[in-house]
Amino acid sequence: MESLKSELRYILRGFARAPMFAVVAVITIAIGIGANTAIFSVIEGVLLKPLPYPDPGRLVGVWQTAPGIGIADLNASPATYFTYREQNRSFTDIGMWQGDSVSVTGIAEPEQVDAVDVTDGLLPVLGVQPVLGRWFTHKDDSPDAPQTVMLTYSYWQRRFGGDRSVLGRRLMIDGKAREVIGIMPRDFRFMDRKPALLLPLQLDESKTFIGNFSYQAVARLKPGISIRQANGDIARMLPMMSRKFQPAPGLSLQMLNSARIGPNVKPLKDEIVGDIGRTLWLVMATVGIVLLIACANVANLLLVRAEGRQQELAIRAALGAGWSQIARHLLFESVTLAVLGGAVGLGLAYAALRGLIAIAPANLPRLSQISIDWHVLLFTLVVSLIAGLIFGLIPVLKYAGSQLATGLREGGRTLSESRERKRARRVLVVVQVGLAFVLLIGSGLMIRTLQSLHQVQPGFTRPDQILSLRISIPEAQVKDAERVARMYSDMVQSVAAMPGVTSVGLTNSITMDGRNDNDPIFAADRPTAEGKLPPLRRFKFIAPGYFKTMGNPLLAGRDLTWTDIYQKRNVVLISENFAREYWGNPVSALGKRIRESPNSPWREIIGVVGNERDDGVDKKAPGIVYWPMLRTQFWGDAIGLNRTLAFAIRSPRTGSSGFLKQVQKAIWSVNPEVPIADVHTVQEIYDKSLARTSFTLIMLAIAGAMALLLGIVGIYGVLSYSVAQRTREIGIRIALGATHGAVRRMFVGEGLILAAIGIAFGLAAAFALTRLMAVLLFGVSPLDPITYCIVPLVLGTAAWIASYLPARRATVVDPVEALRVE
Repeated sequence: MESLKSELRYILRGFARAPMFAVVAVITIAIGIGANTAIFSVIEGVLLKPLPYPDPGRLVGVWQTAPGIGIADLNASPATYFTYREQNRSFTDIGMWQGDSVSVTGIAEPEQVDAVDVTDGLLPVLGVQPVLGRWFTHKDDSPDAPQTVMLTYSYWQRRFGGDRSVLGRRLMIDGKAREVIGIMPRDFRFMDRKPALLLPLQLDESKTFIGNFSYQAVARLKPGISIRQANGDIARMLPMMSRKFQPAPGLSLQMLNSARIGPNVKPLKDEIVGDIGRTLWLVMATVGIVLLIACANVANLLLVRAEGRQQELAIRAALGAGWSQIARHLLFESVTLAVLGGAVGLGLAYAALRGLIAIAPANLPRLSQISIDWHVLLFTLVVSLIAGLIFGLIPVLKYAGSQLATGLREGGRTLSESRERKRARRVLVVVQVGLAFVLLIGSGLMIRTLQSLHQVQPGFTRPDQILSLRISIPEAQVKDAERVARMYSDMVQSVAAMPGVTSVGLTNSITMDGRNDNDPIFAADRPTAEGKLPPLRRFKFIAPGYFKTMGNPLLAGRDLTWTDIYQKRNVVLISENFAREYWGNPVSALGKRIRESPNSPWREIIGVVGNERDDGVDKKAPGIVYWPMLRTQFWGDAIGLNRTLAFAIRSPRTGSSGFLKQVQKAIWSVNPEVPIADVHTVQEIYDKSLARTSFTLIMLAIAGAMALLLGIVGIYGVLSYSVAQRTREIGIRIALGATHGAVRRMFVGEGLILAAIGIAFGLAAAFALTRLMAVLLFGVSPLDPITYCIVPLVLGTAAWIASYLPARRATVVDPVEALRVE
């Protein structure tokens, strides 16, 4: 230990005598280690940490497949839930839930909050005990039971200041009084959602039919049961469901059988995380390359430093120091640099993570789980040690060997730099340039992808001028369906009368907001084979003015009118791709008839509108049917009505202060009891749909910029040192008549040759590696010719600049002075 302390003091004194070297080396390695630490923290929080529930490995998401209708992940339904809960042999219990949005009134200003509707078994399945009160019981979840509610901790603190007497109090939720029975703990996380309230679903098994696959199911496996066994158990129970429950109105058991519903149980963590892992591991590989470039850069610095210390090392050898002692000293020095760089990098990573969490990328799940914990600290230490060994071995192998004996003889100033001395540093520069080329190609491909996405027509125009907000008129407040429709009409007119508002529309689902509803569609002139379920189409429910407000063109026919809605006419509109798939072109679709079930009336197609990229601009536009918000005989209901609708308001004033307050005042002039929720512009929804591409682009762009900077520094450093070492040679050349231009060209040419070799190797690596990015690209080939033409020009230009600066300094060498110092 005393020997190590002495060695460390000696190394630190050496760094103090060469502060510029130490600072540059530490900052360089800190950039690489900090980037890796930050990304590992994200990967650990999102992908590696277990879910925050007891024994999370036994929690599974219970899905189904339906290959007969092209659905890989079919949600749960009341029929599957009751069947699995009563007949399973694999689960300790199963729970079901769905997202909700409810209005809370009677506490100051009306408020719309996110909620989750759950069955009584869900919270016990997750294993989370309330901090106050109790769970839902089977009685709470029974039809016609007294209305109850549980509060999440954050909502309890925000609305009630943590008042424990809230238990037993009644809240008006969607016009119904509900008793508060429990408070969830502070650290409770419901999947990746942040609800304010938990409500019992209160499903009625006696009224359940096979259909309505719009729920999520979670189960806990019994000890010793595998997912494969659970899937086998689901396959055993599915025929029981068909025997116990009737198909949805208008569908037959033969139609359901044609969907070929099968089991698809998977770990709950997979459901929450989604496919973000592919992106994160790509980013991790990218910043790993940055660390390699940083190591090459620091190795070059250490080579230069070791060359200047050849006499010192030779004297050590002459005094009896063995190869292992000198190697240990050099490695200890490099590891010390790496550990110092790791400490600084840890600070950089912490700052980067704070910024990432503040930005809260829309596509990044489990954001609250990201932190710098002991796993991250251990990762940083290990990476620092490995990096120190990587860039420390090069000077060890080159200068700690038998050639030390000649160090005293070769230490004179009368010798120019040998080819052997230059070769290692040049190889390292070539490696840096090659790796930088690969990262710049990746960044370029993501930029081209973003350009392609922006060229896609999403189904709206000028999204920054469209304000979206959502309101709900519960049945407990206004029971009559037609009165609700007229109330919405009055609200539309009130908002449309505001200064600067050009149009207003209503819909249950704004483009790309994720509120998807897919159901079968029957066409009168396209009969479905007997016993076969027809294709699914996206359903949306609208009021007049929606398409005009969004800027989605009407390609054929006409729009809905309020007369259509009030008279409950059997009319619909469809999207262009649906029209072309069935009838060849939009005009031919007019007058055709479709319906949602065999027992419903036929509805005439009166208009065809442009396609909506409802699943994101990088996904194919779904075929959409647009139904009136008020209709008759829809899925067996005498009157169908959407009580929760989103306003789309087009105005150049959407970003101005006070505009939302005026909109709120206009709506409350019709009904002051409705809360306003989900306020955002369509631009925000659009940006959210690009979140994964934007996140990947930003990460690759940062990595590419760091790689380019380090590559330039590498070229500049090698040539600057070469100029310093070859001062005598340059003086002789100039004395013998070499022009300044010839000297500049000599050094610039050397730098460009190194860059060209690096680009050539990088080109070969990029051809192989960028194919792994294909899943992240849109409208761009991994071998995009534009990217592969621009990146070499950018890198070549940067290399020329990095070469020109030291080359220019070489031309100011005075030959008399250069020879005199010898």
